[in-house]
Amino acid sequence: MTKHRIAPVHPGVYLKELLDELNISQYRLAQDLGVPAMRINHVIHGRRPVTAELALRLGRFFNQTPRYWINLQSRYDMDVAEDALFKQISREVRPLIAVM
Repeated sequence: MTKHRIAPVHPGVYLKELLDELNISQYRLAQDLGVPAMRINHVIHGRRPVTAELALRLGRFFNQTPRYWINLQSRYDMDVAEDALFKQISREVRPLIAVM
């Protein structure tokens, strides 16, 4: 049986959906967050990560915990790393075997 993995989802996808749902433009969000509009555009298109600073700004704006945004980024980063490195690391790193 073959495992079918879901492709990693960048936090920008969630941000775009939220903006569309609330009918908020990228430009307006950038203005309200106090960041360059290109930063929002790059995040939405998966070209930039959600940093801790941006997570704080998004959390405040959307009245959410900033950890929501940083956790989305962390999950994405781990999924990308697993896809790229899991086989190599499995070959190179031996697990610690506890001696009882």
